[in-house]
Amino acid sequence: MTGGQALPDPIPNDHREPLFGSFLTPDAAQPQRVLTLARLSEQLGLQIVSVHDHPYQARFLDSWTLFSVIAASTERIAVVPNVANLPMRPPVVLARSVATLDLLSGGRVELGLGAGAFWDAIAANGGPRRTPGESVDALAEAISVIRRVWDVDGGAIHADGRYYQLRGAHPGPAPAHSVGPWVGSYKARMLALTGRLADGWLPSSSYAPPEQLRAMNAQIDDGAEAAGRRAADIRRLYNIAGRFANRSGGFLDGRCEQWAEQLAELTLVEHISGYILASDDPDTLRRFASEVVPTVRELVATGRQRSAEPVGSPPPALLPRVSEVSPSVFTGSEVRAIATPDDGARLSETRLWDEQPAPSARRPTQSAATRRRSWRVRRPSSPCTIICAASCAPSVVWWPGCSRALSKCPRHGRRWRR
Repeated sequence: MTGGQALPDPIPNDHREPLFGSFLTPDAAQPQRVLTLARLSEQLGLQIVSVHDHPYQARFLDSWTLFSVIAASTERIAVVPNVANLPMRPPVVLARSVATLDLLSGGRVELGLGAGAFWDAIAANGGPRRTPGESVDALAEAISVIRRVWDVDGGAIHADGRYYQLRGAHPGPAPAHSVGPWVGSYKARMLALTGRLADGWLPSSSYAPPEQLRAMNAQIDDGAEAAGRRAADIRRLYNIAGRFANRSGGFLDGRCEQWAEQLAELTLVEHISGYILASDDPDTLRRFASEVVPTVRELVATGRQRSAEPVGSPPPALLPRVSEVSPSVFTGSEVRAIATPDDGARLSETRLWDEQPAPSARRPTQSAATRRRSWRVRRPSSPCTIICAASCAPSVVWWPGCSRALSKCPRHGRRWRR
C-alpha cells in the first residue's frame, strides 16, 4: 500500500480546482469487478473513488473492508464513503478507522458522513431508530467526537451528550492529513449544520437537482456565517449521474460538450468544486474522464480568467463555450482538429518545400437539369428522410441537396426509395 498525494489543501471554494471521481456500487456478487472499476478510476486520472455505506444491506460489500483493499491496490486515488452511515458506525470507531487507513494509504482517505436513513433496516440490524430531528442532533455530537479523537494533543475525551457519552477516552491516532467531514444534507437543519460544523457538502443530483443548489448553498452560507466561519472554506461537491447521447436532453443527458458546459457552469456560478459520477460502466467512466473532465477544467480556467479581468475592460461572457477553449471541437463521438493559423514566421531562409499556394481548379458548375430541378423544388423547414432500398440506415438530408443530386445509395449502389 503505497502513499499517494492527499487532496489539495483547503482554499476558498470559489478558487478550488474541481475534483473528479467515481461512485461505485459495492456489489457483493461481483467483488472483483468493483476492484477492477476502482483501479480503472485511478488509471483514468480520477482523484476519488467512492462507494455508499449501507451496513444493513446483505447484497453489498462492507465499505471499510473494501476501502482497505482498494487503497492497497492503488497508489494515488483517494477513497471516500459516500456517505458513512453514522447510526451503524459509532463515531470513536469511525474516527479511528479513517485515521488508520489514512496513515496506511499515505493520506488518501476523506470522510463523507451522513445522519442515517432507512431506519427500519438500521433497527433490524441492531442500530438505533431515530427521528429526523434526533438524527441531526446525533450527527452534530458525532462530528465533535470525531474531531476530538483526531486531536492527539487534546487530552482525555469526556463527553456527556444525549447520544454519545465518553468517559476519558484516549485520543488518536491522528490521520496523515487534515480530514474534515463532507456531509450529505438536503433539509434546512442539516444544511445549517453543514455550514456550522462540516468541511464539505456532498449532495446527490437525484435529490438536489441543479436548480435547487443556489438556495441550498445560501442556507449553508448562512449557517457558516452564524458560526463565525468563512462560507468559502466549505468545499461543495456533487454526486452526479447522466447519459451520453447524440441528442441534447436535460441535465447531463447529451453530448460530451454539453456535459462539460453544464458542469463548468455549476463550478463558475454555484461554486461546486467536485463531481463524482455514479456509474458502474467502464465505457462511461472512460468517456467522462477522457472527454468531459479535461474540458471542464479548461472551461473553468477560462471563465475564472475572464471574471478576473481588470475594471474598465469590456464585460466578458462569464461562461465560455467548448469551442472557445479547446484546440479541437466535438462532433458527436469524433473530434475535428482545428488547424493552427500560419503567422508567417520562419526559422530559416532555406525552403525545404514549395510553400506557394497549391493550384486550384474552377468550381464545377451544376448541369442545366439540376438547376431547373433545384429551382422548381422549395426547401422545407425540416429535413426529409431518404432510405436506401437495401434497408441501409436512414440518411437525413436537406431537400433539395444531395437527395436530389444522388440517385443511388453510395454504399449499396441501389436507388433511393422515399
